[in-house]
Amino acid sequence: MYRIGQLARLAHVTPDTVRYYEKRGLMGHDTRTEGGFRLYNPAELQRLRFIRHARQVGFTLDAIAELLSIRIDPQHHTCEESKKIVERRLQDVDDMIAELQTMQRSLRRLSDACCGGMHDSRHCSILEILEQGSDVPLTHRRT
Repeated sequence: MYRIGQLARLAHVTPDTVRYYEKRGLMGHDTRTEGGFRLYNPAELQRLRFIRHARQVGFTLDAIAELLSIRIDPQHHTCEESKKIVERRLQDVDDMIAELQTMQRSLRRLSDACCGGMHDSRHCSILEILEQGSDVPLTHRRT
């Protein structure tokens, strides 16, 4: 059995994280010491590691709760359910990557539009383009 600090160290999280997961219903504890300290068993450590690994790949706590329910009751669930959760997250990541690539291209165009000279910023291409708004294409404009 582990106290909360030991459990947290073994799972590479903080005790506050464990308490938060408990409040969210992702973790539980059945046992307390006579002094009232929470005690956790090896299965609860494994659950905490599962949650931490799922967070590392970007699953929301709601998605993790779904995955845990599938894990806890495998007779009433299929791998297809887990795969759908993963596919949703993968689509989210693909969307974020596309958005970041668009930002990257825009920032490159902004950077390319500026001469980077030491003159004052009254005629700074970057500031002018941003002031004109997003409807203006970011063309190559060196001044």
